[in-house]
Amino acid sequence: MNKSFIKKTVLLTCVISVAASITGCSMMPTCGDETMTKYESSHFYTGEKLDIEKTKAAYYELMASFNYPEYPVMKTDEFWVCDFKQKDMSKMGMAGIFWMNEKGTYGEVGNKNYKGKYKADQYGYLGHELYLLPNQALPEHFHLGGPEGCGPKMESWQVRYGSVRFYAQLKFEGAKLIADLPKEELPWGYGEKWFKSVYYVDAVAGDVVKLGDPQSKHFQQAGPKGAIVTEYGTYHNDVNFSKPGLVWGNTGDK
Repeated sequence: MNKSFIKKTVLLTCVISVAASITGCSMMPTCGDETMTKYESSHFYTGEKLDIEKTKAAYYELMASFNYPEYPVMKTDEFWVCDFKQKDMSKMGMAGIFWMNEKGTYGEVGNKNYKGKYKADQYGYLGHELYLLPNQALPEHFHLGGPEGCGPKMESWQVRYGSVRFYAQLKFEGAKLIADLPKEELPWGYGEKWFKSVYYVDAVAGDVVKLGDPQSKHFQQAGPKGAIVTEYGTYHNDVNFSKPGLVWGNTGDK
């Protein structure tokens, strides 16, 4: 074998090894894509209350498994968790942070210098990151728009890490029928009167999924390694759940 080729191969191997040690990854091909611990729901509760500290620790572990940067803000109350008071966090729950959720009137924002034809119109936009543990799902929900004068939230999701299965009531790009899934893959609530989603699509890191219609009921479930998803949308001011009695909050909250 050519000696020059051997030297180049050895050099490349050394570079990869150094890079792996710097980033904390033992093998470059799996760097940032390690499987985290899959906890039973009981792990997240102390008595009849969701243990926020222990729950957040699981999400920090999720971030580490993807080599996702753990910003200082993640250690504040800006980073929140929710189990929708179902006491089944490993199955039904999420964590999230709103990087921004802005609304206003064009002519009244900032220095109030804008005098264009839209000066009396409202605008609204948001940037949101949501975090899902392995196989964890959100409950089916929808956005009607609220008393602040903003309409239903329109949103799109970009999978940044892991994989997600998106579900929706009304057809959207790339959608397939939930009814065609194997029985063991049917989502929680399927077949109940309150469950309205009909379509689904699988998405992996880099894929973008768009909500097809205003007020279309929708939700998502992470794959076996969990997921981190960036949400882009109009101003968030209203959320409603399909399942009667389901609320936004945590088990044990008053």
